[in-house]
Parts: sequence; C-alpha cells; structure tokens
Amino acid sequence: MTTMNISLPDSLKEFVDHQVTTAGYGTSSEYVRELIRRDQDRLKLRGLLLDGAQSRPTGFGDADYFASLRATIKKRIAVNQ
Repeated sequence: MTTMNISLPDSLKEFVDHQVTTAGYGTSSEYVRELIRRDQDRLKLRGLLLDGAQSRPTGFGDADYFASLRATIKKRIAVNQ
C-alpha cells in the first residue's frame, strides 16, 4: 500500500475526525478510502448511464417488460435465500 499525505484546513480535519468517530471508521484513512471508492462507483455509473443514453433503443419498456423484470428479480432473490 502506498502512502499519500494531504493537507486540510482545521475545519475539514475536524469534520473528518467527527466522521471517523461517529460513522464507525477505524481511522481517517479508512474514511478517505471509502470516499474515493464511492467517487469511483459514481464515475463508473455515470459512464454507464451516458453509454446507455447514447445507445440505440432495443425495445419498448411497457408494463409487460417491467413485470418480466420484476419476476426475474423475485426468482433470483428466492434462489439466493
């Protein structure tokens, strides 16, 4: 693992310390790593959404389509329980 040092104003350092204490993080590093992971997830999701928005439609999202999706999800949940 690589080390990175950052400088924070007192107000941000106090905020991070408060988050570590109240949100159950062991260290400020764990908190920062979690923020970075969330940002990575956000950027990945944004990319997927943009890709989807730019793709050609493949069919209609009517009531039957969504009913089929719900049924598939219910089956997967039942199998995994």
